[in-house]
Amino acid sequence: MKYRTLGKSGLRVSVVGVGTWQFGGEWGRLYTPNEADAILGEANTLGINLIDTAECYGDHTSEQLIGNVVRHHRSEWLVATKFGHHFKGHLDRSRHFAVADMRQQLDDSLRALRTDYIDLYQIHSPEDSEFFVDELWTALQAVVKAGKVRHIGISVSPNTNITQTDAATAVGADAMQIIYNRLSRQCEEKVFPSCQRQNLGVLARIPLASGYLSGKYQPGATFPPNDVRASRKPEEEDQKLREVQEISKNEVPRGTPMATWALAWCLQHPAVTCVIPGCKDPDQVRMNASAAELAAADHPQAA
Repeated sequence: MKYRTLGKSGLRVSVVGVGTWQFGGEWGRLYTPNEADAILGEANTLGINLIDTAECYGDHTSEQLIGNVVRHHRSEWLVATKFGHHFKGHLDRSRHFAVADMRQQLDDSLRALRTDYIDLYQIHSPEDSEFFVDELWTALQAVVKAGKVRHIGISVSPNTNITQTDAATAVGADAMQIIYNRLSRQCEEKVFPSCQRQNLGVLARIPLASGYLSGKYQPGATFPPNDVRASRKPEEEDQKLREVQEISKNEVPRGTPMATWALAWCLQHPAVTCVIPGCKDPDQVRMNASAAELAAADHPQAA
């Protein structure tokens, strides 16, 4: 495993992390504590130290599964979670960014994660009207001072949101989380340069484009009704899969698994600190971790 410094936070982060939206049950299956333990145990063995989750991946379901594992060796993990949404049902959320809501969500997350602090607490895809509220950022700095949170981050959406990115330093954020993969590169134009100017750590989410860049799916692929991908427009998804076929043919070196290549492709950008792919089992954890072997040792954030 290789490690990089997460921007001005100074945290030493593995270049491959573990994304855990799947633990909330919206990617086609539910997970047992034993399955989550096996996934995170393998990640720990391979030197992965970052777990990314959220309050609304289930009703703190993902956080609870993580908490059962990390409580045994908390100092070995960097735990990133988010606030701003309440889980109401499958792919159904309500939005809650008021100061009182943030404090309640933080306490609920700490309880679910079975920890007394969160390493990176991220505002979860806010609208500008929810983001630009001075009282909220004052309250977030207060929970940092109280020791409940070590660092503040912004999980931005869409990945062209330069307004919130440019405001990161002013509001006290140390890191950005953003969609970035070979099929979705819009953030390279303005957002990444802003992150670099501000020395913000960057977590690249959905680096495998919802699994499409694994190379496992062909145009016309279908998904179970309880899989988030089943809710998307088939014609748009087929176009992405046709593009994946061209990438596989023209860009992926022979003998290199496409998923490994796709993660390493993200890691080559000088703004990117870490990729946070999901994984359904220990085998996928190992596949994801192998991307570290292709990550440049002389990256600007190498730790």
